Amino acid sequence: MSKKIVVIGGGAAGMMAAISAAERGASVTLLEPNERLGKKLNITGKGRCNLTNNAGLEELLTNIPRNGKFLYSAFSRFSAQDSMAFFEDLGVPLKTERGNRVFPVSGRAFDVSAALERRLKKLRVRLVRDRAKRLEIADGAVRGVLGEAERYPAEAVILATGGVSYPATGSTGEGHRMAAEAGHTVTPLRGSLVPLRDFGAGKALQGLSLRNVGLTVFENSKRIYADFGELVFTHFGLSGPLVLSASAHMRRFGERAYHLEIDLKPALDEPALDRRLLSDFEKYRNQDFCNALDDLLPKKLIPEVIRASEINPRRKVHDVTKEQRRGLLQILKHFPVAIAGPCPVTDAIVTSGGVKVREIDPASMASRLVQGLYFAGEIIDVDAYTGGFNLQIAWSTGRAAGIAAAEET
Repeated sequence: MSKKIVVIGGGAAGMMAAISAAERGASVTLLEPNERLGKKLNITGKGRCNLTNNAGLEELLTNIPRNGKFLYSAFSRFSAQDSMAFFEDLGVPLKTERGNRVFPVSGRAFDVSAALERRLKKLRVRLVRDRAKRLEIADGAVRGVLGEAERYPAEAVILATGGVSYPATGSTGEGHRMAAEAGHTVTPLRGSLVPLRDFGAGKALQGLSLRNVGLTVFENSKRIYADFGELVFTHFGLSGPLVLSASAHMRRFGERAYHLEIDLKPALDEPALDRRLLSDFEKYRNQDFCNALDDLLPKKLIPEVIRASEINPRRKVHDVTKEQRRGLLQILKHFPVAIAGPCPVTDAIVTSGGVKVREIDPASMASRLVQGLYFAGEIIDVDAYTGGFNLQIAWSTGRAAGIAAAEET
């Protein structure tokens, strides 16, 4: 008689876990209250689904700042290349873009979730639109799941309910509650890959998008991260791919002070940029300084750069001193933004924190405290940078949990 397994959560990790268990002959029930499976998966990568990163094991691990070593076994058994082969076999052609980011050729996240759904149906996984309320545990072992509609007997349960980011997709923290009720430690939950709030200075720049700029993060004046890409000023502060990546390194708000420096002209080193300034100053030498940067910067940014430079905007360009020009050069290469803190975890792409990894077996994702209980995906206290690494965590841990739940006795 096939082993009865209940998977709680129909996101990326839950679907992979259900497929992996069913492929090994288990009788799988997948509980998901949303009308559609993979609701969060369908909005990743701006709807294009950056489903993994075509990187080797060591590179995968270096892109996971939170408990990366815990994932060594799961990544070794189901690598990024294994994920790519898995989806290609499901009929989803893939392409690798800048930074080894992997996307479906179609550019449609729905193609990824639809392929997973087709596989679930083919394997006769029972999909139930019900919300799990609590785990049934007796004598240190899982006995089933109590849902809002009915009870589901089980010899193994896989918790794959996600974190607490994007709660509209169903990630409400219920899985963490159930894990805690089962005796597990849940580390503090906060946002990662999250927009940042400034101290109001950016409001004048609201709506301004900057491409091909450099960004450096300072923690208590120490440089901790730098990258190149795109960011956008918002009504609350900063967002965009560059900022979301930077936020993953800013983990000690409340203890440390953070500020950013934007290199507005990273393609030009200081001598080259100084020559550019001299050329523009010569062109506008008889005009007011406030009109001398039109060829260099977006119009909305010019007043803020002038303010930071402390040069009188009505000063004639030919009267700007060499010392003032050098100060302006420093502003262009190190435009400062003081950061007040992250936006709420509900605005984050992923959740940092979760079920403590020391209480989970890294090879099988099995609970060390409750027999027959397994974890997969964002509910675990691991998180990664942008670039497909977080979804690779979902695939690898889901695969490990599904196989172990089906095969372990």
